[in-house]
Amino acid sequence: MESPASPASPDSPASPDSPPVPDEDAVARTTDADPEAYSDRADEVAVDNKDGGEDDEESGDELDQEGDIAADYLEELLDIADLDGDIDTYTEGGRAHVSIVTEAEVLVGKDGEVLAALQELSRLAVMTETGHRSRLMLDIAGHREKRVKQLNDIAQDAIAEVKQSGEKVRLQPMNPFERKVVHDAVAAAGLTSESEGVEPKRCVVIQPA
Repeated sequence: MESPASPASPDSPASPDSPPVPDEDAVARTTDADPEAYSDRADEVAVDNKDGGEDDEESGDELDQEGDIAADYLEELLDIADLDGDIDTYTEGGRAHVSIVTEAEVLVGKDGEVLAALQELSRLAVMTETGHRSRLMLDIAGHREKRVKQLNDIAQDAIAEVKQSGEKVRLQPMNPFERKVVHDAVAAAGLTSESEGVEPKRCVVIQPA
């Protein structure tokens, strides 16, 4: 079976059944201006830098449009890959969210690598249609939702340890999305955090108040 991401590759021949291929020039313009435009890392960097801002919030209609575009794109990918899955869309936290309800773990991949690639392709498809970058979030088979719960548990344990000991706590290396979840949990608890190290061993360090 072909990789689910292959139909969207710019080098793949176009066919009537293929999902829309993101425009290469548009991708180049966006990534040249902002190399992290299509990565969860952009959010985590904003938290790390403390002075990093988000783009102006999009309207509900624009977010609904992003979700619909990504859902159509992913539905075609599922058809081409001959995989079953229901697609749900919703908006939350100023983002469009798309969830594929499926038993096919192949779409998640090891440590969510395939999921991350499909999210990237979905964001590019949205950009091709709308002309602006997207912060759309994709979940497949509940993988991201389960990981968020695990990360919040890890963060709460570390927060309790910092408050009790008065010493900083360094967590295990995490990817940008995971670090963002921890940063948010720490901020909600009234503590501060920062990321240290170099990818892929970059980690969150929680500081006492």
